[in-house]
Amino acid sequence: MKKIACLLSLILYFLSTPVFAQDDVIVMRINGKDVYRSEFEYNYNKNNTDGVIDKKTIAEYTDLFINYKLKVEEALDAKLDTMTSYQQEFRSYRDQQIRPLLVTPEAEETEVQKYYNQMLEQLEGKELLQPAHIFVHLTQQSTPEQQTAAKARIDSIYTVLQGGTDFSELAMKSSDDQGTAQRGGVIGWIGPKQLLKEIEDKLYAMQVGEISEPMLSTVGWHILKLMDKKPLEPYDTLAPRIRQFLEQRGMKDKIATEVVEGMATNSGKTVDEIMDMEAERLAAADQELKYLIQEYHDGLLLYEICQRTVWDPAAKDTASLERFFKVNKKAYAYAKPHYSGALLQATSPAVLKQVKKALKGKDESLWAGIVKSTFNKDSVQVRFERRNFEQGENAMVDSLAFGIKAGKTRLSQKFPAVGIIGRKLKKGPQYWTDVNSQVVTDYQAMKEQEFVNALRRRYKIILYKENLDTVNNH
Repeated sequence: MKKIACLLSLILYFLSTPVFAQDDVIVMRINGKDVYRSEFEYNYNKNNTDGVIDKKTIAEYTDLFINYKLKVEEALDAKLDTMTSYQQEFRSYRDQQIRPLLVTPEAEETEVQKYYNQMLEQLEGKELLQPAHIFVHLTQQSTPEQQTAAKARIDSIYTVLQGGTDFSELAMKSSDDQGTAQRGGVIGWIGPKQLLKEIEDKLYAMQVGEISEPMLSTVGWHILKLMDKKPLEPYDTLAPRIRQFLEQRGMKDKIATEVVEGMATNSGKTVDEIMDMEAERLAAADQELKYLIQEYHDGLLLYEICQRTVWDPAAKDTASLERFFKVNKKAYAYAKPHYSGALLQATSPAVLKQVKKALKGKDESLWAGIVKSTFNKDSVQVRFERRNFEQGENAMVDSLAFGIKAGKTRLSQKFPAVGIIGRKLKKGPQYWTDVNSQVVTDYQAMKEQEFVNALRRRYKIILYKENLDTVNNH
């Protein structure tokens, strides 16, 4: 999820050597590669719409854009774009956009018409029926006593129906088919070969509104009612619904697969080669698509280079994280006292005492495993919640850790014994692990800035300010 979120927030930009209009001007050159105004302008406008909270000036955005370009250049120099894993992931993202474009309206219409014709064939010239039933379940392995009881029950229901009771109301109360009972027994529109043959034959012989006598099938007893019947609607009427249904079942993907595989067979090329060619052709005709493909291409590279160079190393360097925390400890000071530890709710005071004894002196990261393996292996004896509790956040912790009585605390009847184990943090966290995620995030941000600074020293950057001044002003 982090990768997808990162990709969606990245800056889109063109391939480095596209064909531009004659009045397009170069706004910057990074590592010898020209960036045209159209590229910069598109991305600036896309990322600074009216809905953006932190809108950037062109000068502010220029710095962000340069940083992005530098990271991509570093990834290219590291040849990350040649990795099989990268190429597979990029093609996967790209093809999600390309494949639907290979499907013509005519091909979709053919699939919809084909499905409609299949519906007609399945009807075998018959009408559609809307039946309802009241069902009494009876297995083939049922005893004679169970068979007798089931027959008596269905006969009793039928007698009540004959007395004038509403079929729908009785189905809701008495039918064993819970799926249809809540709809008054209505099964829905059906055609031939969709129900048991004996039931289907009976229904096609009935008139609308007619209620059958109890009949036995291989699964139990039924009382049938034919609610309605109709011929299949004309193609023009059903086509929109069929199209929606087929789209939900991957119609475009199915057609695209057939198209690509056909092109590959006829040309002697591989499917990947065909997709590369089609992506190039379609992107050349659709600038928006070109930007989107480039977003995937460069966004994945940026993510990979940052993950390898900054994010992963920073997150795993516990010694540096600890030093960073100590230097910046004031930044993590608490506005309110915290309790770092675990809230324990046990089935009895004796179990609570045993839990505390088992956890005492052990590394806090092991606590959850100890509780699970020792006390909750066969049945749950302890509720366990470990984190930093801010004063005022949890009434039980407030009472036990800070002596604050905030009214009567409602205890669980199953887990009446409550205790805590840990430490009070009055001014701020004691260890960097007390604010793990925040420290890691801040340290990664610092290392990423160092990374960008190094890239700015390594790669040559030329800005053409007079041309940048014409962005959105030409």
